[in-house]
Amino acid sequence: MSMARQLLVAGLVAVLVAGLGACGGGGDDSSGHDTTAAAGETRPGPETVSGLRDTVRHVSRKTVSDTRAHLVRKCAPATRRVRHTSRSGTGSHRTTRVWYSTEHYRSCKKVRQGTERYQRVVRPERWCVSLDDVNGVGSRDDVWYRVTRETYGDVLQAGEHARVEFVPAGAGC
Repeated sequence: MSMARQLLVAGLVAVLVAGLGACGGGGDDSSGHDTTAAAGETRPGPETVSGLRDTVRHVSRKTVSDTRAHLVRKCAPATRRVRHTSRSGTGSHRTTRVWYSTEHYRSCKKVRQGTERYQRVVRPERWCVSLDDVNGVGSRDDVWYRVTRETYGDVLQAGEHARVEFVPAGAGC
């Protein structure tokens, strides 16, 4: 593929990704923060939040047993015709000689061979903390934040209604 064609394809991919990113609604952004804002939820940024510990919640991971196609790699010998050229002479006496040869190689592809069982994750594991008086605002109560496992452990060690401060991993629970 020529360099100009590669640049054109790369440009088209960049425009497509930017367009799809602009059209996407809510969900998690690249920093891991939830960008959907439902009633009673906040949009935490990378900054820390503080408040009085209200409730903590650990949502365990849920999996189900499922089946999927089992793919195996099958290879077979194959051949292809290769064109060779040789040029000699100069000016009007230049000649081109063309000949063909057969190249042997192994053609490999993945093919389905039965099924296999695996554990599919239906609900990921989450650690959540609810705060009252978020960032000193007395009217902002019962705001849920997703946190890391380490932060959850620290907040769990703090007493009931103790002032805690952490960097949330996301909003809501």
